Amino acid sequence: MKKTDLEKHKALKIMGKLNASIPPDRFAGAAAVPDRREQRRLDQAAGLVSFPVKLQQPVIDALRAKAQADGITTNELANTLLAAALKV
Repeated sequence: MKKTDLEKHKALKIMGKLNASIPPDRFAGAAAVPDRREQRRLDQAAGLVSFPVKLQQPVIDALRAKAQADGITTNELANTLLAAALKV
C-alpha cells in the first residue's frame, strides 16, 4: 500500500469514530428525550396502550390543526374525541 492509501484509511477510521459517537447533552437539547424502552414504561404506567389506525389525510390534518390550536397533543385530542363519541 502506498503512504497516501494508509493516510486515507486512517482518516476514514477517524471519521467513522466521530460519526458513531453520541453528541454531548449540550447539543442534544436541554430536555433529554427518553429512549423507547423508557417511554414504553412511562406509557404503561400512565395506562396508555398503542392503537395504530389508518385515517385519511384530510382528517389527520384537521386533527393536528385542532390539537395545535388547543395547545394539546394529538394523542390527547384523539382520546378526548373518541371518548366523547363513544360516551365512555
